[in-house]
Amino acid sequence: MKSTTLGTVPGLQVSRVGLGLMGISAFYTGAGQDDADGARTILGALDRGVTLLDTAEMYGPYTNEELLGRTLEESGRRDEAVIATKFGTVRHTAGGERGLDGTPENVRLAVEGSLRRLRTDRIDLYYQHRMDPSTPIEDTVGALAELVAEGKIRGYGLSEASVATIRRAHAVHPVTAIQTEYSLWTRDPEAELLPALRELGIGFVPYSPLGRGFLTGAIRSLDVLDDDDFRKSNPRFADGAFQANLAIVDAVEKIAQDAGATPAQVALAWLLAQDEHIAPIPGTRKLSRVEENIGAVDLELTPAQLAALDGLAAPVGERYADMSSVNR
Repeated sequence: MKSTTLGTVPGLQVSRVGLGLMGISAFYTGAGQDDADGARTILGALDRGVTLLDTAEMYGPYTNEELLGRTLEESGRRDEAVIATKFGTVRHTAGGERGLDGTPENVRLAVEGSLRRLRTDRIDLYYQHRMDPSTPIEDTVGALAELVAEGKIRGYGLSEASVATIRRAHAVHPVTAIQTEYSLWTRDPEAELLPALRELGIGFVPYSPLGRGFLTGAIRSLDVLDDDDFRKSNPRFADGAFQANLAIVDAVEKIAQDAGATPAQVALAWLLAQDEHIAPIPGTRKLSRVEENIGAVDLELTPAQLAALDGLAAPVGERYADMSSVNR
């Protein structure tokens, strides 16, 4: 597996493609049904050179971190993994209720819980999951910098933060990585975010790099999704939008056929071609999908194929029904 570096201070070496663990425990069809299968997927990913494993306290909540921690401890493979987890959408200062909380007090409470659930003495990459408009980012990062100094986290990141917020955070303590949605159907980061990250030497970890599974071509009808699947409330999967967005999948499938690859591999290969310090985290519960996804690392698309993908139309519908906590 090829690797890349996220950030410059301290800088984390990670596999070029990581693994998003959310769907094993929460939000998507089949989540929470088989921890043993989830553990096999995690260990199988490590066997294949995938080192960046992404979780969050709100996935479950808590059960996803617990699964990862238990799997790594029982297998004795903690040191092979780069653990990324997130805080800030559970208010430990208010009894664990859902809500944005970037206060230094919450940072401290959250990290201790994550360390305990992950069964480790340090977190490699600790993200603020969403920005808290009530707490200056300087205060949050001040607390994170203390955790770095204490060795409880190796580096920190921000998820769905604006360029202005990133610059303010970076001035207090260098940001290791930014996690934001980026894929063939979410091109927003290209205008301002990617240039700023290159300028500042910050790594980029795109989540939902396969458009929440849509770009794989496996979802041709909403009937394959459980009633409580998050995607059924997502504007891009709504009636009308869903049918219109299938045209994007059709175009990706055609290029995949020409390239002798799968649509997922084409979508990931396009993403990897955008910058050498990008490490996407496609999520899956299945080891077969992990194997498929990492095949994108060695797929070189032609200039004509890349240009055709660049020219795809934007999808119909917003990324979330409520965009208020995105890109502060």
